[in-house]
Amino acid sequence: MIESRPYANPRLDYDGQFADATRGRVVPDITKIAWVGAMAIAAAVGCIATFSLEGIAVFLVSTAVTLCLGHSLGMHRRFIHRSYDCPRWVEFTFVHLGTLVGLAGPLGMLRTHDLRDWAQRQPECHSYFAHREVWYRDLWWQLFCRIDMPAPPTLRIEAAIAGDRSIAWMEQTWMWQQLPWAIVFWSIGGWTWVVWGIALRVFVSVFGHWLIGYFAHRSGEQNWRVEGAAAQGFNIRWASLLTMGECWHNNHHAYPGSAKLGLEPNQWDPGWWVLLALQRVGLASNFRLPESLPDRDELIAVR
Repeated sequence: MIESRPYANPRLDYDGQFADATRGRVVPDITKIAWVGAMAIAAAVGCIATFSLEGIAVFLVSTAVTLCLGHSLGMHRRFIHRSYDCPRWVEFTFVHLGTLVGLAGPLGMLRTHDLRDWAQRQPECHSYFAHREVWYRDLWWQLFCRIDMPAPPTLRIEAAIAGDRSIAWMEQTWMWQQLPWAIVFWSIGGWTWVVWGIALRVFVSVFGHWLIGYFAHRSGEQNWRVEGAAAQGFNIRWASLLTMGECWHNNHHAYPGSAKLGLEPNQWDPGWWVLLALQRVGLASNFRLPESLPDRDELIAVR
């Protein structure tokens, strides 16, 4: 019988941790303004000048690859949650593709994810973490600002990640990693490929990440409730293919360590389909699923 206990993230939930999730000041972040703003302007101007079916195809293919293999399977399900095993070169490749999404480097993604997850599990948290504000304010906050907390939690990253030189290199160069691909794209398809495959892809991915996060914490389908948590997750059914299964956020709040996010028969999860294909060729194994995870005292079924 699987033991029942409250969910804990060992990077943040440990004896002696002192932090306050309710206090913080949201301030403009110059780096985020410059990065996201540059991609938005380049995409707006460039897409008008280079509009073509070829550009649309480059955008769709490059976005699907970086979001599915990179963000969903690389950054989220593997690097952050360790929900499946794979060869090191596969993890490195997927995390690199996740870096190309344009949100942050691997350590930046881990810190942002774990801090938000920790805050949402507290009895109360700042609106920045819970997406409580009206959409245009939350958009400004998430895309162009940061939160300065007077008492932030101390994140203890495991030695295997903190001491990994490859991860450190990707963290230090995460913006510059677009450049080699921009050169490759330019050599193949000129500025059309660069605009649609780099600038538009990055801006849409960053904007889309905020959009799904906003709706997934406000309303939608809900099979589970985390008792005592300041923010709840919701499933956004219409976005299953667009998000590679990441839209099943109520499921993820219930079972954060699961490699499979679409838990019901009719919940499409392209990321899980890819993992099954990788398993068949020996590149993914040891999937963590809800039935193999500890039961949670605070998880209440509402269906």
